[in-house]
Amino acid sequence: MAISIDIELSLGDTVVGIDEAGRGPLVGGVFAGAVSAPLSLAAELLSGAWSAVNDSKKLSEKRRFVLADAIKSTPGCTWAVASASPEEIDRLNILRATHLAMRRAVDAVAVSLGSNVDSLNCIVDGLPVATLPCATSVVKGDAKSLLIAAASILAKTARDSDCLRLERLYPGYGFAKHKGYPTKEHIAALERLGPCPEHRRSFGPVRMHLI
Repeated sequence: MAISIDIELSLGDTVVGIDEAGRGPLVGGVFAGAVSAPLSLAAELLSGAWSAVNDSKKLSEKRRFVLADAIKSTPGCTWAVASASPEEIDRLNILRATHLAMRRAVDAVAVSLGSNVDSLNCIVDGLPVATLPCATSVVKGDAKSLLIAAASILAKTARDSDCLRLERLYPGYGFAKHKGYPTKEHIAALERLGPCPEHRRSFGPVRMHLI
């Protein structure tokens, strides 16, 4: 199914698309993006400036960053990116921390719109979100909805940028290359260096290398 605004059209004029990035990595926070635009603007963007917007996993890293800049600079578009820290992931578990990051992103958009979260028409990729009980969940929404796809791009680029920060702070792990996922290179670095302060200690491959 191609990216469209069909889901948004079924909900109302102002819709907030939500998606996350970073549930699987062993290090760093989990990020969530939230993007809102009036449907009249979304329809124009779909055929114009955002015509290349798609599920972030289907885009090259370079294209994701170009589109993220385009999304953020679009007049009339309201967006936010939020995260939950490695400490919150360890304390809450990754699912609850992801839901927390999503709620934080939507809260920020609501403030910018001067609205209450419960009054927003929210659509989220995947399964229902406990922190957003009124949101409509859409399986594979990042490949169907323009606003969810845009949110996926903002979340992914924010997460990738944070991995560059981790690379500078903790050289030797290869964070800029593997983005924290449990690759052979990352596991070998864990064995050689042990976990860094921002590794998720509740994750098995990290926990087994704790001293």
